[in-house]
Amino acid sequence: MKPKIFAVDIDGTITDNKGGRVDLDALAALRYLVKLGHKVIYVTGRSSIEAYVLSVFGGTTRIAVGENGGIITSGPNEHKLMGKKEECVKAFEFLKTKIPEAIEKPVFPRITEVVLERNFDVNLGKKIFADNNFDVQLTDSQYAYHINSKGVDKANGFLEVMNMFSAKKEDVIAIGDSETDVPLFKLASVSVALGNAPEDVKSQATLVVGGHAGDGVIEALETIQLKLLA
Repeated sequence: MKPKIFAVDIDGTITDNKGGRVDLDALAALRYLVKLGHKVIYVTGRSSIEAYVLSVFGGTTRIAVGENGGIITSGPNEHKLMGKKEECVKAFEFLKTKIPEAIEKPVFPRITEVVLERNFDVNLGKKIFADNNFDVQLTDSQYAYHINSKGVDKANGFLEVMNMFSAKKEDVIAIGDSETDVPLFKLASVSVALGNAPEDVKSQATLVVGGHAGDGVIEALETIQLKLLA
């Protein structure tokens, strides 16, 4: 197989959404891809620092796209910001006046986004932002709700990574499970939605596997290998 760049989500993909535990078998499979000459880059709604640290200790490529494309980390002190947190904070303060139960989720500190608990109607939140002309977007990663600057998504963040490697669409394979992965699916030549993904997310992927989370990643890699070798 020609060397590829695997763009891999974290929560609900190599971890379970409840406990956040990394599936070690899936991690080993991703690490093996790197040994074969491929690149494996985490593209996540989590902090890019968390993802970068996972890449270091997990033995994958030491670049991470975090905060749903809001920041790219390529070293301990190397960060490129794609979003503006100030806009997101203003939007959140207004949202609380309309949906009092909207609260922040306790997460690793964010630089470009606001992360909320999944305890209200996300579509209502989206409507409130649209009706009041906030220059932000609200998405559901299945792990949390995320308020990001308009135009910030995993695809735009990953384009920065592609530029680093002079990569093209045909070089990219994406694996994920949520609404936030759909822009990345459209950027990739091959995209895989896991079994735990919502149906509207599955419909946007080129491949769908039955396995959930880590089991799904392993199944996805096996399916991709068969497809590319066919």
